Amino acid sequence: MGKQTTGTFRPSTDDLVANNESFAQAFADHGLSLGPKRHLAVVACMDSRMDIFEMLGLAHGDAHIIRNAGGVITNDVIRSLVVSQRLLDTREIILIHHTNCGLEGLVEGALLDEIVEDCGIKPWWSLESFKDPYSDVRQSIGRILHSPFIKYKDHVRGFVYDVETGRLTEVDPDPRHFSDAARH
Repeated sequence: MGKQTTGTFRPSTDDLVANNESFAQAFADHGLSLGPKRHLAVVACMDSRMDIFEMLGLAHGDAHIIRNAGGVITNDVIRSLVVSQRLLDTREIILIHHTNCGLEGLVEGALLDEIVEDCGIKPWWSLESFKDPYSDVRQSIGRILHSPFIKYKDHVRGFVYDVETGRLTEVDPDPRHFSDAARH
């Protein structure tokens, strides 16, 4: 079965709401534009070790940050990128996966079997596990370049973040994804 919660778990919401009160008293981000200043969308893993704003030196209002397990390009990420580009004027996409990801090396079938046993129904979504974060970034770049819904594809780059050093390593895209059809 799934991982059991240990006796040390304590909900955080009350603490977070109290923190928000302090934040609101010193709030300085009023008046930010709805569209990001840098015309940038970042798709990244939800891993809590990655502070996207800090790692890239971004300020609030600079970029859209779209996160999910693995930083995978799913239908919902494409939906968010479409809104980002077509309604809020972004023109550049950066993908950030990372080392030591929870989806790296995951045996998807075993977890899906556990979910079916617990819930009585198979999920309609894929977990999108992978063996190598560099290859998975290439796959994600390819999905963006081949999506008919993504309007701006000239500035798509991918990186792997090393959770031990804090460094980004750029990943070269698969050259097979650069046909004229993929670009437009």
